[in-house]
Amino acid sequence: MLMLLAQLSSAGDGSALARAVEPWNSLYSDSKLVSSVVLFFHLVPLLLAGGAALAADRATIRAARASSDDRARQLVELSRTHAVVLGGLVLSFLSGVLLFLSDVDTFLGSPVFWAKLGMVVLLLLNGFVMTRTERALARGGDEGALWGRLRTIAVLSLVLWLATTLVGVLLTNYA
Repeated sequence: MLMLLAQLSSAGDGSALARAVEPWNSLYSDSKLVSSVVLFFHLVPLLLAGGAALAADRATIRAARASSDDRARQLVELSRTHAVVLGGLVLSFLSGVLLFLSDVDTFLGSPVFWAKLGMVVLLLLNGFVMTRTERALARGGDEGALWGRLRTIAVLSLVLWLATTLVGVLLTNYA
């Protein structure tokens, strides 16, 4: 999707896409209810997913220096958290597409929009590395090194969630 958007932006075809989605743009622009519902379904999943991720990250950072039993419990909790986080990101992505389609030309030309998409990609990559590290721990890998890596990933996750939120706020004001 990012590649397609970048190609549209560089090829100047954003206006063609904007014309194609004009009925959605009109509905979104003319209806406070529609725009409110779409924004709600963009923010609430992020609130839930981000909240779950931040809580799990904090617990992971603490568990990295805890006993083996505490670490084992945290790994189980962490694996349960991924479904909530991914579900929230999927819902937020879908509503984000609707937000994007409400003003294609503005978003395609916005560096802040591209920065936000980049932050989301970094969040997803960080989550991928986290799950791989969890699996390595579950298989009995080098516990000290892997918990150190997991702690670093959790700190990075905290930073990425906050930075993504900041860029999202900037997008509302500088799109």
